Amino acid sequence: MKINLQQKNYTTKEEKNQNVILIDCESMIPENDSVRLLNAILEEIDYTRLYDAYSLKGTKPAVEPKIMFKILVYAYLNGIYSTRKIADACRRDINFIWLLSGEKGPHRSTVARFRTKRLKGILGEMFGQFIKLLKEYGEIQYKNLFEDGTKIESAANRYTFVWRKTIEKNEAKMHIKIKELVDEINESYKTEFEVREESIVEDMEEVGKYLENKRVEDNIEFVNGKGKRKSEIQKFTEPLNEYKERQAGYDESKEILGERNSYSKTDNDATFMRMKDDHMQNGQLKPAYNVQIGVEAEYIVGVGVYENRNDLGTMIPFLDRLEESLGVRYENIVADAGYESEENYKYLEKNGQTSYIKPQNYDKGVNKKDIGKRENMEYDEKTDEYKCYKGRILKKKGETTRTSATGYESEITIYECEDCSGCEHKEKCTKAQGNKKMQVSKEFVKKREESLANITTETGKLLRVNRSIQVEGAFGVIKSDRGFDRFETRGKENVEIEIMLVCLGYNISKLHSKIQSGRCGQYLHELKEKIEA
Repeated sequence: MKINLQQKNYTTKEEKNQNVILIDCESMIPENDSVRLLNAILEEIDYTRLYDAYSLKGTKPAVEPKIMFKILVYAYLNGIYSTRKIADACRRDINFIWLLSGEKGPHRSTVARFRTKRLKGILGEMFGQFIKLLKEYGEIQYKNLFEDGTKIESAANRYTFVWRKTIEKNEAKMHIKIKELVDEINESYKTEFEVREESIVEDMEEVGKYLENKRVEDNIEFVNGKGKRKSEIQKFTEPLNEYKERQAGYDESKEILGERNSYSKTDNDATFMRMKDDHMQNGQLKPAYNVQIGVEAEYIVGVGVYENRNDLGTMIPFLDRLEESLGVRYENIVADAGYESEENYKYLEKNGQTSYIKPQNYDKGVNKKDIGKRENMEYDEKTDEYKCYKGRILKKKGETTRTSATGYESEITIYECEDCSGCEHKEKCTKAQGNKKMQVSKEFVKKREESLANITTETGKLLRVNRSIQVEGAFGVIKSDRGFDRFETRGKENVEIEIMLVCLGYNISKLHSKIQSGRCGQYLHELKEKIEA
């Protein structure tokens, strides 16, 4: 970008000095610098919705929105996440000054407001536009998607636990006290109030109305302070009101929890998770988010933020969101053992996608010493029976339905040994006092075998190795190299904005690297040596 000083009408001396700086920056920034690539690519993005966000509010931006967006993405590309440091860079760094195109550097509050308010509900679409540009450049194919997740700490305070079990325990104790209080009221006023678990709030309200009417009827005034004797009605009303307030607090906490078991008081969307990267043996519990990314050809093509403590329930919503954003469906889904479930297998089958999910027992193999495992028993498909280590038969006894945490129902077949009495191997085979029983999902076993067959083909081996290189490598760069291991903002919406900015910066940096090394159009890393299945 060139600036013609002869066509510029200066209104202030400061404006003139700013443009002199720009000319110096222009000459100092190399032609192959990543900031030039970023500027060129982000020019291709449609900013209509971003500008509309300002016009609808009737506010004039301190910095042109398109320029502000470039500044923010470039900051995240360079590992600068603090709004104060971004604002400082806009005054001191020649690349940031060049991106400003003559505009005055923003205040940190302007940066913060743009990040959390202006990009809300808009950045996801802009991120999708960038991915579609990569497709136009021939950098991605919408073919092989490598998915993985990591936990990133929230900006919430660490020791602000709210646990479901604690709430339920304290609530149960309080309900006992409420019933005792109502029993005293019934005894004193010869009433018959009843407090039920399912309608405890309404029942307390009814008792409270009775006490208030009684107070008005008897013309009793409530008193406070030392030396003042409280009436019986006041002694009943005060604890009842306290219980109502506590119940409202418990109800609010349970609503915030939803399906979770914990949340943070200072960031209600964050869940307490055990962090792997801590020096403690089992990891320290910290408020965090489960960040999922999908990678193709080393570019992050999809991002999602979830409250789940494990990856199992994130695959389906992540793939649904990715398809909605890009308007296409990936052919092959490659993931590690943390994503293996019957529900995920069936979802991929329904969508016509090939599963390359590694079975959970793949690395460990089948322990032949564990004679109680289904894998160590002979199965007769014709009779639908298993033969145990002793040679005794486990026959089908019935079927049942198992419902997962996500609501998915799987058909379970129950098998029971004909007779375990007198078997010297029983202690190694089962802990049951009676005969050994075994529950098997035939559909899950079938899908696991299909996925195992897929990952052990030559294509499967290649994709497996690339999953480790591409998606785990992306997290390595983001968390270790660029130091993004803790969010700056709070709340799921703000956190999603941050991780998308991180991924945009990562993608531009990756494209710049591939251009410089002549690797454009390379989608997979080839195997250097034969990988054994």
